[in-house]
Amino acid sequence: MNGDEAHSGKAPAAAREPAGDYLLGSGDAELARLAFQHRAWAEAAYALWERAGFRRGATLLDLGCGPGFATVDLAHLVGPEGRVIAVDTAPRFLDHLRRLAAAHGLGWIDVRRADAGELDLPSASLGGAYARWLFCFLPDPGRALAVVARALAPGARLAVTDYFNYRAFTLAPRSAAFDRVVEAVAAAWRREGGDLEIQGRLPGLCREHGLEPVDLRPVVRLARPGSPLWAWPETFFRGFLPALVDSGLLTSDDGERFWHDWNVRAADPAAYLSLPPMIDLVAERR
Repeated sequence: MNGDEAHSGKAPAAAREPAGDYLLGSGDAELARLAFQHRAWAEAAYALWERAGFRRGATLLDLGCGPGFATVDLAHLVGPEGRVIAVDTAPRFLDHLRRLAAAHGLGWIDVRRADAGELDLPSASLGGAYARWLFCFLPDPGRALAVVARALAPGARLAVTDYFNYRAFTLAPRSAAFDRVVEAVAAAWRREGGDLEIQGRLPGLCREHGLEPVDLRPVVRLARPGSPLWAWPETFFRGFLPALVDSGLLTSDDGERFWHDWNVRAADPAAYLSLPPMIDLVAERR
């Protein structure tokens, strides 16, 4: 669910992994979760890339690429006459991407370890840039936007998928225990300097850095019990809820009440889950 491509935060103490990892870690379970997550959101990503005008032969930036599932798709999109620069801070995820690129014969993927706000790219060298669930992790999103704006050619576009109005993430019928966990997740992000309401600020920040928002669209999806989309947040909660307890943002009783209500709804064919709202933003370099 969270952090598919973003690796700039630090996990709560109980969940931390080697230096360079992000809020959710980079272990085997997280790799598997991110692979499933990408499949669940691949169609939406392609639609966004089309609106952003990503083309064959272009040089694209995948900022906060994570294990590289979207990077591989972008590399197929631009073809061997193009190039994808994939940037992240988590060494294990970057190693995973290198193996993916080799397995697919995608020699035009350029894998780099760098912080989103410190990346060194030539001015006007990019034909497009993409970031999915990255900016919500960044304490200073403006620094990353400045890097991207400088590197985009005039008329090239940045495409961003990220969160807004996270508290609208709702289990139906309503569950106070579920709502409590959603609040704790948002608090964990704030504690590390992130913002799960980031898309409320990002259009204005884009304008400050010479990027004009040209397309804004809500992304709201519902999941029914037993569906693949229902499993997407469940994998997140199974991995992250124990860390919320260990960090003091939830109690063990909170966790037990959450799973009781979750399992009751999962067995109810009339139940549904309103997934956390997101905004797709496309901003053009002036």
